[in-house]
Amino acid sequence: MNIELEHTVDVLVLGAGLAGISAAIHAAEEGSSVILAAKGPLFSGSSFYPGTWGLGLIGPADSKDEVDLAETIARVGCQMTDPQLVRTLVSGIPPALDELQAEGVKLRQADHSTQREFIPCFDHKHRNWNGIEFDRVRTVLGQKIQRLGITVLTDCDAVTLVRHQGRVCGAVVFWEGQLRYLGCKALVLATGGYGSLFQHHLCTEDVEGIGQAMALDMGCTLVNMEFMQVMPGYLNPAYKTVFNEKTFRFAEFCMEDGTKLLPDDAGRIWDLRSGHGPFTSRLDSKAVDLALHDAWRQGKPVTVSYSTEMQKHPPEFVQTYFDWLERAKGLTMADRAQIGLFAHAANGGVRIDSNACTGVPGLYAAGEVTGGMHGADRLGGLSTANGLVFGGIAGRTAAREAASAPNPVGYCTVDGVAAAGCGEMQTQLQGLMSQYAMVVREEEGLNKALQTVLEMETNMPMYRTEHPRCIADTMRFRCRLHTAEAILRASLLRKESRGSHYRSDYPEEHADMNRPIVLQGEIGQVRGCFLEQERR
Repeated sequence: MNIELEHTVDVLVLGAGLAGISAAIHAAEEGSSVILAAKGPLFSGSSFYPGTWGLGLIGPADSKDEVDLAETIARVGCQMTDPQLVRTLVSGIPPALDELQAEGVKLRQADHSTQREFIPCFDHKHRNWNGIEFDRVRTVLGQKIQRLGITVLTDCDAVTLVRHQGRVCGAVVFWEGQLRYLGCKALVLATGGYGSLFQHHLCTEDVEGIGQAMALDMGCTLVNMEFMQVMPGYLNPAYKTVFNEKTFRFAEFCMEDGTKLLPDDAGRIWDLRSGHGPFTSRLDSKAVDLALHDAWRQGKPVTVSYSTEMQKHPPEFVQTYFDWLERAKGLTMADRAQIGLFAHAANGGVRIDSNACTGVPGLYAAGEVTGGMHGADRLGGLSTANGLVFGGIAGRTAAREAASAPNPVGYCTVDGVAAAGCGEMQTQLQGLMSQYAMVVREEEGLNKALQTVLEMETNMPMYRTEHPRCIADTMRFRCRLHTAEAILRASLLRKESRGSHYRSDYPEEHADMNRPIVLQGEIGQVRGCFLEQERR
């Protein structure tokens, strides 16, 4: 079916988290007309996830600290980072912070900044720590979006990108009950990660891997897709609320029968586990997460309770978290709660260069949909920094290209077919990915998951229709399958354990796999290979 061009702008931004908002604002400041399209509301995605108090953001303590921060990112990332992207990120954080404050966003500073809890996750020293509170960001940046005349489309589902003569020139979206073709001279992809491909996830439902699949369809390359952060969160009460990892050393974890999660002599492990939120295979603290995983597989709830010491004298970072937790969720330090492991943030995604270019003309990307500036593990506070820095870069670069780019083609074509039961298949996919591709991975399970994903695509019960919602739902579900395939193929190819990627059948890191994996290809035909060393 043909869809006529409905709107044309210089820059179209897909995604309204911090990266997308930053891209839209910077493109508009360059003089471009801009549409910002969000699957949910404005200020959505992982950036504004309601299961946590706000956004933590770190940067170099001063100009002399930039080298150490870049080296630490590479070390913590297990050498899976792109050095140029890391340098761009680190050098871009101070001006991005200055810009936020100049706009009127008040950044929270620590009163006791030397407390160990303010050392970023996985880091070895204190940095320039900042807290960004949701309400202030919404107010200040919302007003700026209005002043700049940016058109905001909410509840707008992107289903595919449009390409003409090798150049991306728009997107087909499902909005207000219709499939619509939004044309542009440059497009910024800021659709976020892929956490909600998994059953239990600490992200909003719109973080579902759509952008990665749309990028693959355009000929882009994905990188580091096997590296996904898995974090502890509350199962009951306050389901899908982030658990504060800084409290591990003050807590006791027990099964319903009173059995402790780890032996009594595991004090060093609990202390080490307090230094990072996500699971990692490279530290001895992995014993905590593997025990939580085993408990989940056996259907045994794990209850957490806190020491009297912490309840009486909590560190500032912990107190800030529990003040929010009581206000927002009604949960206090004295309450017992059950925790488990959740899919959280993607460390990999669309491969870009330091100008946020994807290698496909007219297409740029920023934020969690991208990869390369993070590696197998990521320092805490750098996801927010990534969205700000590369969102701004993507917006400016897209605007400059749009100034001389051709107008979009006048219509595009969408196949008028749909599949029955996409909702049920989505639930099946989430269960499959959670069982075989979350914390513990191994050859047999990954192959079983991949085979099932390919069969779901091949055997999908398709029928012809002109119903816009059915077509859109099917296209988006096929995108989810495409991204799941990429994750599984990368996980199979990396026959080792490295950072957030843990293979129980290959539990050690291997020097001959000290290279990122890149992927390309259409759905059902994704191909992966290790990146040649000289290209890094």
